[in-house]
Amino acid sequence: MTTRPLALLCALAGVAATLPAAPAAAQSPTGPAGPATPDERRIAPGISAGGVDVGGLTVTEASAKLERLIGAKVRRDVVLKVAGRRFRLDAETVRMNFDTLTSAKRALYAKAPDAAAGGGSAAGIDVPLKVTFSTLAIRSWARGVARSVARSPRNATVRIGLRKLKVRGSRNGRKLDTRGTEKIVKAALQNPRQTRWITQRVSSVKPKVTYKVLKRTYGTVVTVSKREFKLRVFKRLRLSKTYGVAVGQPAYPTPSGLFRIQNKQVNPAWSVPNSPWAGELQGTTVAGGSASNPLKARWMGIVNGVGIHGTGQEYSIGTRASHGCIRMRVADVKDLYPRVPVGTPVRIG
Repeated sequence: MTTRPLALLCALAGVAATLPAAPAAAQSPTGPAGPATPDERRIAPGISAGGVDVGGLTVTEASAKLERLIGAKVRRDVVLKVAGRRFRLDAETVRMNFDTLTSAKRALYAKAPDAAAGGGSAAGIDVPLKVTFSTLAIRSWARGVARSVARSPRNATVRIGLRKLKVRGSRNGRKLDTRGTEKIVKAALQNPRQTRWITQRVSSVKPKVTYKVLKRTYGTVVTVSKREFKLRVFKRLRLSKTYGVAVGQPAYPTPSGLFRIQNKQVNPAWSVPNSPWAGELQGTTVAGGSASNPLKARWMGIVNGVGIHGTGQEYSIGTRASHGCIRMRVADVKDLYPRVPVGTPVRIG
């Protein structure tokens, strides 16, 4: 019979119906998969990165938007204009990397200054982009530019001719501040909103010898033209006085070259050289002012016993008459004497 099994099943069904229902599985407020990852969270409204509004986007979306809108702008070349020339610096040279993902994460975690202690994202702020590059590469490029535009200063110079002094003026040099250039290039690379067309000025480098210095250095110059029988005095690089002179005989020529006034004397004694032309006076000393002393009035020694002096044979002026010295009229040598200090350059030719 089936009456007892059927009764048992019915009893079990009644017990099950009276038992309490099993509790439902706990639900996470962020969904059954747990908390949202940073890539799934939304950036607060009003947040921007590098001037690009990324509010309300996920990190992935923000990264893509940054690349799309300003990727090329961030990587564009820097052009430096200096000394009338242009120099280009590209992203590859400086090994630039625009990390859009990190830039987007900065926007996600952006906090207003007054909310930093309490936590939480804050709208209405702009976060900097994550841009990296090689500082050494920028420095090397800046130094190369500096070498290209550098110019050494030129000193003023003088070439002493017999008739005139040929002066070449000084010129300023120039140099580029490589540290300053490196600094502004870095700033331009880090901020896509900043212009990449940069103008830099070079600074002047002063020469050590200017025309003014040259005039002091060559305050007095004397030249002697043996062909013209002329002695010229230049003061501060300009012709001041011209005198007639006599020079050495062909057998006893006046030396040629650039010399200096070595010594000066008034009414000099004459140390007679040991030479046959001196006759019985050779090897002796004749007192200054003596009638037999050919060195009249003044003496300006130049080199190896040769000097400028007055002569009692003024008729010889304009001829080759001396034994190497430069003869002048007594009045002229007295006029010349105070004009010519010891150390004065003397060009003879």
